[in-house]
Amino acid sequence: MQKESDRVALVTGAGSGMGRSTAEVFLQDGWHVIAVDVTAPDFNGHSSKVTPLVADVRDRAALEEKLDGVLPDLGGSIHAVANIAGVYPPSTLDTYTDELYRLVFDVNVLGVLNVMAAAKRAMPEGSAIVNFASVDGFQVSPGQLVYGASKAAVIMITKATALELADRRIRVNAIAPGWVNTPGNAATGRMEAAASAIPLGRVAQPEEIARWVRILADNEAAGFMTGETVTLSGGDVIR
Repeated sequence: MQKESDRVALVTGAGSGMGRSTAEVFLQDGWHVIAVDVTAPDFNGHSSKVTPLVADVRDRAALEEKLDGVLPDLGGSIHAVANIAGVYPPSTLDTYTDELYRLVFDVNVLGVLNVMAAAKRAMPEGSAIVNFASVDGFQVSPGQLVYGASKAAVIMITKATALELADRRIRVNAIAPGWVNTPGNAATGRMEAAASAIPLGRVAQPEEIARWVRILADNEAAGFMTGETVTLSGGDVIR
């Protein structure tokens, strides 16, 4: 059986929020992390176990080139992918623009496809991919027209690629978080009101979501699970 210390996780959006927490969970469990972000993420105390990769998930060719440059030094394989990079500007039918639509879909949808395509070349049998959707992909969130549509697309991409990669024994699942205590969500000024409407009476902490990524990447815990989206909303959205 392969040791945890020999395993490599690729985490996008690793500079902050749920991406950073996910990278830290893998690091705590002994994995090496390829930390992808548009700016170099800083993981003090873990420098020997982190490979920072400055890349834009919208650029597949550049992402593939940069991965090819670092993978030989890491054993050549990626055992888990966490597709967390995303943007969520508000929009309605009156306020969306071509530019906003392109930004949201290029990062949230094309970016997920690009990362999976770039990583799967190095993923052996038994590897796992975890995409980040949102409860907004299932239930309408007022003022999040384009974002919700992008996350619904991620849910369907997860199902389709789960079937596509099943013969290679690569599992693909997704997580659909509700409100999470991230810097971006805190900046909206809406978290306190949101928490009061959640049945469990609070928003999630990033590390709670991150731990689910680790569960889905584990073949002992989730080895027979693929194509599914796990909703983590404190009971706000029950499917």
